[in-house]
Order: sequence, then C-alpha cells, then structure tokens
Amino acid sequence: MNYSEILPITKRIPANRQGAKRHYGIHPYFTRRPFNVVRDYILHYSNPGDIVIDPFGGSGVTAIEAFLENRIGIQNDINPLANFIASGIVEITKVTLDEILEGLKFIEKECKERINDLFRTNGPKINIYKYDVELPPNIKLPSNSDVEQYYDLFTPRQLISLTILKNQIDKISDFSLRHVFLLAWSSTLARINKTFISTRGRAETRGGSSIFSIYRYKIAKDIVELNPWECFYNRFHNILKAKKEMMNTIELRQKRDEWQGQFKIFKLDVDELKNLFWESADYIFTDPPYGGHISYLDLSVLWNSWLGLMPSEEVCKKEIIVGGELKFAEGHYIKRLKDSIKSCFEMLKDGRWLSIVFQHWNVEYFESILTAAQESNAELKSAVSQIGDPIWSMHKKKGKESVLAGEFILTFYKKMGIKSVKEDKRMDIKSIIGKILQKY
Repeated sequence: MNYSEILPITKRIPANRQGAKRHYGIHPYFTRRPFNVVRDYILHYSNPGDIVIDPFGGSGVTAIEAFLENRIGIQNDINPLANFIASGIVEITKVTLDEILEGLKFIEKECKERINDLFRTNGPKINIYKYDVELPPNIKLPSNSDVEQYYDLFTPRQLISLTILKNQIDKISDFSLRHVFLLAWSSTLARINKTFISTRGRAETRGGSSIFSIYRYKIAKDIVELNPWECFYNRFHNILKAKKEMMNTIELRQKRDEWQGQFKIFKLDVDELKNLFWESADYIFTDPPYGGHISYLDLSVLWNSWLGLMPSEEVCKKEIIVGGELKFAEGHYIKRLKDSIKSCFEMLKDGRWLSIVFQHWNVEYFESILTAAQESNAELKSAVSQIGDPIWSMHKKKGKESVLAGEFILTFYKKMGIKSVKEDKRMDIKSIIGKILQKY
C-alpha cells in the first residue's frame, strides 16, 4: 500500500460497542472507543507489520486491535490502571484454557463458601472475619469524594469479601495466570463498593458506579450489596469468552502463516515516549484527555491503591487535565495538549497518517491541535463526526468550511520534508475554528 495514495475516511463508521468480548464486559474504564471503528481506521491507514501507537492508550483498544490485526501495537498511558487492563487482556492469550479452569478451582475452593457465608452474616459477627484477612491500605481519597478514607467506600462485608478473593489470587505463582484473575477481581471491585447505583426498574445487578457517570466518588443513597462471589464468577466467564474470541483470531492467522502481531506497553509521558519512537510510527490513533471532564488518576485510586500501583507525585504532575486534585489551570491543559500532539507528529514517519478523537467546543483546544499539526508539517484531511453524518473533508470539499459536531475523528497526513510555517498562517487557524464553532 502506498500511504500517500490513501483516500481519507470521510464517512461515519457505526459503532459496535458490544461486539468484542475482549473489550466489552472485561473491565470498565472512563473512555473506550468502539473497537470496530478503531480497527477499521487501523486497517485503512496501515499495513501488516506496521508500528501503530496510541500515546493516550486508555484501556488499550488501539494497541490490542493493532496486535490482533498483525501490527505492532504500542500501548502507552501514565495511568497504571489503564495499562493493567490493557496488558491483562493480552495476558489472556498467554495461558491455556485448562490453566484458567484450574485457576478457578484453586480460587473457588478457598473463597466461594467463605464469601457466601459472609454474605449471609449480619451484625457484629462480620467483624470476626477481619482478623483472618490482610486488608488494603486505608488511604485518603480525593478531596471531592463523599467520604474521606478508602475503607469508607465499602461496607464491611464488601471489603472483607474482596480481600478474601484477592489474597487467594495473589498466591497464584504464574504471572500471566495471576494477572488474568486479578483482572476479573479488579472488574468485580468496580461493582462491589458503595458508589454502585442500581438501575431503577431493572435487575439489581444492572447499574454502574458513580465513578463512571459523574466522575467522582459519590456514595449511593441506597447501598446495593451484590454477592461478590457471583459477581466475580460472572466476570470470570467474560474472560473465558474473550479468551476464545482472541485465540480464534490468532490461531486462524497462525495456520495461514500470517501471524506477526506484537503488543508492547509503556507508562511514559508523551514527550518521553517520542524519544523512544522518534519518526518510527506508521500510524497513530489516539484519544487525548478531555480537559476538566475526567480526572483519570484521581478516579483510579479505587483500583491503583489496592493493586499496589499508585502513581508517584511526579507522575501525577504530568497528567494533562484541567482541575483535579492538583488543580491544574486551563492554560496548563492547553499547553500540554499542544505539546503532546506535536510529540505525536514527531513520532510519526513522514508520509504517514494520524487520527485524533476529540469532542470539545473550546476554540483554544481546537487551535492547539491544529496549530501543533501545522507546525509539524501535517495537513488536516478529514473530520468525521461519529454521532451523525460525516461533516467535513479536506479531500472532498477542498477548503470549504462546515461544522465540527459532537465527537469526531480528525485525520491528518504528515507531509514529506520540512516546511516552516509563517505566523500569519497560525492566526488563520483561530479564525477558521471560530467560524466552525460559532454555528453552535
């Protein structure tokens, strides 16, 4: 495939969010792109064996889909929880079905009856169980939480049940197998806490945590105590489905002697990642943080703390957000966003493509992305809305301005060679964005 001859995607790809068991139902995360949209972009803009990078990897959709499509998938995120989920999904492919089933027997033997018995216990008797388990650190929560300390996120039954499960999983000696079961446990943790809100008029188990809906630790008005063992068992079966799904893909390609997929993971700031992959990427598909909407590291404390993955203060200072526990100013976000997009283009080879998912109305946010692209000798080729009809294409409309609406995917082509950009051209960017956004 000649990369320069690729015609940009200009039509919306209908999302199939539940179509891949490897992503849907394995573990919740704050933002997750539909796998089929990401996969189609990867297939369109890259070749087998190419290096495909997501500098803001989240739960790993880009790198995992690249890996399964015979590319070298590069996952990067400073949030340990994100990398834990992404690497855990890939670890599923490294253990056999028999090993997974034996692992379940090992956990079930020591945990099922203890947890079910605890679930039936009320009053002071519950506290007796505390003496038999090693509880996680009772750390302080982010300041906007409804409660101050970590233990306050759980009922005693929830906290002890989760501890019983994790302590047994930690005894598994094989790294990959242990990671697979920790993934199921971590997913269970999202539902077995006091932020879980049951959906009205539906089964009690249907619902979700306020962590993923209003993006803070809000305690439910009516606490729902789901059975921890049943929840863990259901998550385990989701992992089995993901295992079969991914292995079917890999084994089919192995039979055809086509398998060359690789998955690599990093936990670097984007500006540091570019030093490792300077002009190495064949394609980048990424979804940058959304300003002040989601404080990823603050909201991941529930998992990172118990998993022993808490990021250092130095790492927290590198987060690209507005607000959060460190109260980052908007100017900080805009500068970091622009710098990180420039770093993305510096990782990209000349004559290659880069796609960015974004959904902001702030003129300065758009300006930071487009300015970074222009300074990197990259040209915006299409902007496709993933909510409605396709809305803008440089290729098809040749400069005509239209509306960028809702969540959309900006796709750029990095031209060959080096070209300086005059200051007056940079100023044109803000004028163009203003015309686009003022319609809303």
